[in-house]
Amino acid sequence: QVQLVESGGGLVQAGDSLRLSCAASVIASSNVAMGWFRQAPGKERAFVAGVRWAFANTYYADAVRGRFTISKDKAKNTVYLQMNSLKAEDTAIYYCAATYKSGVPNILEYDYWGQGTQVTVSS
Repeated sequence: QVQLVESGGGLVQAGDSLRLSCAASVIASSNVAMGWFRQAPGKERAFVAGVRWAFANTYYADAVRGRFTISKDKAKNTVYLQMNSLKAEDTAIYYCAATYKSGVPNILEYDYWGQGTQVTVSS
């Protein structure tokens, strides 16, 4: 069982930056992928960014590529999402998730979820 705790959300203005953190209680295997998802009001939860624990490859949704950066700190069992040039349309609840399966961008592959952190971007 993996417990995930997100932090770092808040209210910012368009153009600002924010960094989210996701601390995992345990990383039982290097064959794990960590992902960030977001859910805006009235919309389905969608993939934002992902990274495999054992590799340097990162994955991004088109809407955030070039503005958001996912990174990991293995010593702290923590994944970060650096969000730059924030836009009003980035407003959502951001969730961290973990999977031991293969599909990093596929929401259906993820078994473990954090409680979410609210990000609000005012225009």
